[in-house]
Parts: sequence; C-alpha cells; structure tokens
Amino acid sequence: MSTKVKFLKDKTSFSKALKIRINDYFINNEIKKTGNRKLAIKATILIFILLINFVLLVFIQNHWTISVILCIIMGVNLAAIGFNIMHDAGHNTFSDNRKVNSVLSYSLNLLGGNIYLWKLKHNIAHHTYTNIDGEDHDIEIKFMRIHHDQPIKKHHRFQHLYFIFLYSISYLAWIFYQDYEKLLRGRLGQNSINISIPFREKVIFWISKAVHMFVFVILPIFYVGLIPTLVGLLIASIVCGICLATIFQLAHVVSKTEFKTIENFRVEDEWMVHQLQSTSNFATRNKFLTWMLGGLNFQVEHHLFPKISHIHYPDINRIVKTTCREFNISYHEYPYILERF
Repeated sequence: MSTKVKFLKDKTSFSKALKIRINDYFINNEIKKTGNRKLAIKATILIFILLINFVLLVFIQNHWTISVILCIIMGVNLAAIGFNIMHDAGHNTFSDNRKVNSVLSYSLNLLGGNIYLWKLKHNIAHHTYTNIDGEDHDIEIKFMRIHHDQPIKKHHRFQHLYFIFLYSISYLAWIFYQDYEKLLRGRLGQNSINISIPFREKVIFWISKAVHMFVFVILPIFYVGLIPTLVGLLIASIVCGICLATIFQLAHVVSKTEFKTIENFRVEDEWMVHQLQSTSNFATRNKFLTWMLGGLNFQVEHHLFPKISHIHYPDINRIVKTTCREFNISYHEYPYILERF
C-alpha cells in the first residue's frame, strides 16, 4: 500500500455538507450508526442455517440431488455471512461494542479467509483508493485486465469468455492460495510495498486455516468420503465465488464508474467525490437483495460512510442523492438489477 497518493482538499464544501446532514440524521432520530436488533436476528438466522446445512450434508445420508441443492444453499449462505456479519464487523459497525465486532469479524477465518489481511486489503486499500491501479488490489485480478492502465496481454482479448470461470474459482483461490501468497511474500499485491504482519496474526492465520481445513474438508471426508466432499466443496465454493465477484463487479466495474489515471500521486478530486465517481448502486428497490447482500447494493453509501452499518443505507441514500443534486455531482444508481445488463 502507498501513502503517497493524495486527494484534493481545496474544495470540501460538498463533503462538509454531506457529513453534517448524515450526522444530523442520526442525532435527530436518536439512533446509533451501528447495527441494531434486526441485524443481530439476521446474523443468528444465517449462522443457524449454516449449522443445519452442515449437519445435513455431513452427518445425514441424503440423496445426491438433495445434497447438491444443500451445497448450493451453503454457497449462498457463506456469501451472505460474509456480506452481513463479517463485513459489518470488519468495519466495526455491527455493534457499538468493539469486542463483539472483533469476535464476529473472525467469522471470516472460520470460513477460510483471514480477517487481518482482509482489513488491510479492503478497509484501507480498496476503500481509500477505489479503482486506482496499483493501490486498489480488488482490481488486480490474475488473467483479467480491469483498469486501462494495466498492461495488455494476448489472453485479455478472451476474458469476456473465461471471466465466469475466474469468478467461479475466486473463493477457492482466495482461501487456498491468495491468503498464503500474501502472507509468505509479505505484500498485498504484485506492486505494493511490503507489509509487516504481527507474530500474533501469523499464529492466528495458521491455526484458523487448520481449523477450517479440519471442519470443511477432513471431517466431511471421514463421514461421506473423498469424492462427495470434493464435489460438495466445489459446488458450494463456485456458488459463493460467483456471488462475491458479481457484487464487486456490479458496484465498481460497470460503464459509468471511473478508472482514473493518477499522475504525480495526486487525485484531482476530493475523496468523497472520487468515491461517487468510482462506485455505483444497484437493485436498491429490491428489499430481499438488500437483506441478503448486507446492503452492499447501496455501495455508494457504504463507500462514503464505511463506519455506518448497512441497515441504515436505504435511509441515508435519500440524503446522499439530494446533496449530490444540490452540488451538481453525479450519483450512479440503478434501482433495478436488470438495468445493469
């Protein structure tokens, strides 16, 4: 990660006005910016579904068609836990109790990832330098060219054909390869600076990876066999990977979002304006998707106010849009998901 890239600070009237209005909303309504009872209930439901699904798949002999359906549900369930529990907790917005956030953020480790590396990659790099090549590692995808400043390679002309395959293995690649790559090379991306990982986090990394391997691979192999386990893991991982990658693409890699070329380590816009230029909402009228995706279809609000829980995004959405109109700043939103295709 680089600390050299700076954003414009000369024109801050929009940012000041928006921050004041959002703060006034929470003060006037006497509500906290973190999650509430509804979020706790949703988290309980998602964890309960995972436990029941796991028991049905591993300890009860089902017909293979039922097992396939359960694996698909598990893939969606894993993504939903990431969107709703880990993501909010990782931003310290699930609860106003930081210990609760810390514990719940480690749900990512249980699902095979690593919360320490995720926070560096997501909270700092992605949220600060969205869609900036060399800084936002979410657009640094092997075999894909996302940013126009990335070098063109021969195979990129076929990426519209093989992108779905990369999406489908993205979760597997993340938990079984990319985390290890980051830890061992000490860098988040190919061109990023070295990162110093505390010894405690290294211990947690290896222990949690071993626990995940035991729970989701070794234990199922013992009860249902090698082939069913590998097939089931593949199905669930493909579904989860497609869910994760699709949400990112719909939020940042669409026709209206910008991918700036940065010169002299300077962005010629204030940070909030840059977030509006590089981010887009989708399916904001779909309450079911909003529930399942942890409000990440309100990606603009999330990027502007990552310290606010997703349960508030539909309400502050109106404030953000109104303020953007007043300051003549573009706001990207597609109320219905089919508008994106």
